[in-house]
Amino acid sequence: MISEYPLKSLYFYLTEGCNLCCRHCWINPKYQSQNKIFPSLDIGLFHSIIEQAKPLGLSAVKLTGGEPLLHPDISEILDTVRCNDLNLAVETNGTLCTRELAQKIASCKSPIVSVSLDGSDAGTHEWVRGVEGCFEAALEGIRNLVAVGFRPQIIMTIMKNNVHQMESVIRLAESLGAGSVKYNIVQPIGRGEALHEKTETLDIEELVEIGRWVENKLSRSTDLYVTYSHPMAFKPFGKMLGNDRRDGCKSCNIYNILGVLSDGSYALCGIGVTIPELIFGHADKDSLEEVWTNTTILNDIRRGLPEQLEGICSDCVLKRSCLGHCLAMNYETGNSLWTPFWYCDMARKAGLFPDSRSHSSLLS
Repeated sequence: MISEYPLKSLYFYLTEGCNLCCRHCWINPKYQSQNKIFPSLDIGLFHSIIEQAKPLGLSAVKLTGGEPLLHPDISEILDTVRCNDLNLAVETNGTLCTRELAQKIASCKSPIVSVSLDGSDAGTHEWVRGVEGCFEAALEGIRNLVAVGFRPQIIMTIMKNNVHQMESVIRLAESLGAGSVKYNIVQPIGRGEALHEKTETLDIEELVEIGRWVENKLSRSTDLYVTYSHPMAFKPFGKMLGNDRRDGCKSCNIYNILGVLSDGSYALCGIGVTIPELIFGHADKDSLEEVWTNTTILNDIRRGLPEQLEGICSDCVLKRSCLGHCLAMNYETGNSLWTPFWYCDMARKAGLFPDSRSHSSLLS
């Protein structure tokens, strides 16, 4: 039976390992090579989870990692998604995306593929990704996707060492046949925490200014769909409440998703890898219906959002749509689901939070 809060989407963090060593990754997976293989989600558990989720309202899955295409049974996983008529999103570094896998992905319902590309040349991209040769491998993966009819999304995570290539990545995306470009901000957790500490990331003034440039100028220089991952309060009105699937991994609807880690654990999302209290059970021994219906943290979220949000998130006029932007990140940075999102909090302290999005500013 589908409850008041249907489980619409499962985020599968399929692999404990990754074939790249990205310096900003918030999941912080182990580096996997031919000589060292790390565990992946058991294929039997994957089938069981899908079957249990369908009566709860499941309509979509997202496959991510680590690197999802590294999973030894990725072909069977894609077949299962297709046979169950589920919408599919895939987040990948592209290096393992063969023509055959691209065709498998294309056979699924309403597939969206996001490929990470952190520079317009090998030197920049590989400085971020940590493995020689991964730039050309990613380009080949993108070409394989385009060859079977995709216009994939390109995701670039911006930092001091690559910010000068934001526009050239758009030009590269155009030449490859991509359909959209998304600029991600380095989050201050996982490996990203070290980047923030070493000031290799952009400061809040730079991030806000770049956001204005992307929204008001850069996005108008191309026919590609261009987005920037700042919170909703910083977006132009026309983009604030959009729900375009080309946004890929935009702020999730926390009411309707559940994460599945590579060991079969249920969690708020992949952040459960480092925060045990955000893990709610295990697919091998716990009923998914029981987990979804009776987990204390999930019910706290259902009862508490958005009224219990604190700080600038409590004051934001968009809190009922934004829902704190990312509760997992808020918990990681403030040890509470209701902690204000770090970007908005820093912007408020710097006097950069938009007055038009603040209740107190509007009333003053």
